[in-house]
Amino acid sequence: MPYSALIIDDEELTLRTLSRSLRQEGFEVFTALSGEDGLKAFQEQAPDLILLDVVLPGMGGVEVLRQIKLANANAIVIMMSAYHFVERAVEAMKLGAFDYLVKPFQLDDMMTTLHRAAEVLALRVRVRDSVESEKGRYNFGRVITHNPVHIQMLEMARKAADADRTTILILGESGTGKGVLARAIHYASPRTSMPLLELNCAALPDALLESELFGYEPGAFTDARRRKEGLLERASGGTVFMDEIANMSASVQAKMLRVLEEGTFMRLGGTSTITVNIRLIAATNENLKNAISQGRFREDLYYRMNVVQLYIPPLRERREDILPLALEILQSLNKELRKSFTGYSLAAAELLEQYAWPGNIRELRNVIERTMILTPEGEIDVNHLPEEIRDRHGESRVSQPFSEADISPTGDQFLSLREMEDHYIEQVLAATGNNKTQAARVLGIHPTSLLRRLKAMTVE
Repeated sequence: MPYSALIIDDEELTLRTLSRSLRQEGFEVFTALSGEDGLKAFQEQAPDLILLDVVLPGMGGVEVLRQIKLANANAIVIMMSAYHFVERAVEAMKLGAFDYLVKPFQLDDMMTTLHRAAEVLALRVRVRDSVESEKGRYNFGRVITHNPVHIQMLEMARKAADADRTTILILGESGTGKGVLARAIHYASPRTSMPLLELNCAALPDALLESELFGYEPGAFTDARRRKEGLLERASGGTVFMDEIANMSASVQAKMLRVLEEGTFMRLGGTSTITVNIRLIAATNENLKNAISQGRFREDLYYRMNVVQLYIPPLRERREDILPLALEILQSLNKELRKSFTGYSLAAAELLEQYAWPGNIRELRNVIERTMILTPEGEIDVNHLPEEIRDRHGESRVSQPFSEADISPTGDQFLSLREMEDHYIEQVLAATGNNKTQAARVLGIHPTSLLRRLKAMTVE
């Protein structure tokens, strides 16, 4: 176990014995004979875990523990004492001690405790690596949008992320990316290193949803044979993302209101109050005001959740984002599927832009993935797209109001073929960050041809 340990004990024999045993197990060992020296060593060496005697000259062990926890709340401290001081043991455990060993203890018992501590350390490393990976995957800088409403919403989300106790309500149709936004908020917040736990309220029956959220005590119901911590307990210190909140039962709504107002709840079948520190991000694709008028959702819970409201526009209201998103998804799936698609033809790009996308970004990704699996590599053309995209093109085109991009500078209702090509070139350049080499590859033309075309567009 390649970890470091600090032993704080005023008995030199104990220090030598413990040091020898820990080094044999592969620990790097530091020692201190007093609480003051122990704190200094803790600050200088930053050990992975601490073995701390309760009775020390000068500053006592419990106070040293308190100071260590103030400096690093996640420090793993194992307390030791020659006497079983019940009051001190209770106080130490309340302060966050990992374990309490009574001297004289068997070295095997101590090593069992150290191995458990090492497992926690290993888990923390994995969690830290996972957090760094997720932070890279879910961050505001990776959101693709040119839509003013969406850009304004993202700016609000960035500000809300910093206020890590503020409850956020995300509204939007299914498939617009409410879960992605919730993760971006968590990983941009001060809670980034703490858990992010997610629960879809529509995916579980009422009774199971309640037990998953709040946990239960033995005997709470027929199959409850042992105590189970709920999601709220496991997420304490971090963020809970609850999707489809309109599906919560009246009982769960009442308990969640108490969690938001007081930070407390009781397990099912429990009698003691549990305090948690969570940040709630809630989401729904329903109109909650309609749910309130129908008696399905508590009005007081709605106002308690609706501190910061973020609305994600559907894809049909941000058509300028469809092609950049389609290109980004294609590049991502090229890596995932080990393909080498180059882009979309002009006609296929127009179909993608004009389709209504009732399933939003989720549907867009599914359509592109299906097309890439079933189509020979190269450029995606109209005949490669699913039938529903081709068949509903005309209907979608007629039903949507014309945008400025649909009207030519000469006043005609439709763009000419040349204008369509120029428009597509501009969008590809925007999607590739004005990288002309990459844009030419996506367009399927030589970079010199693209430069000539851009020069002609400028003259025109």
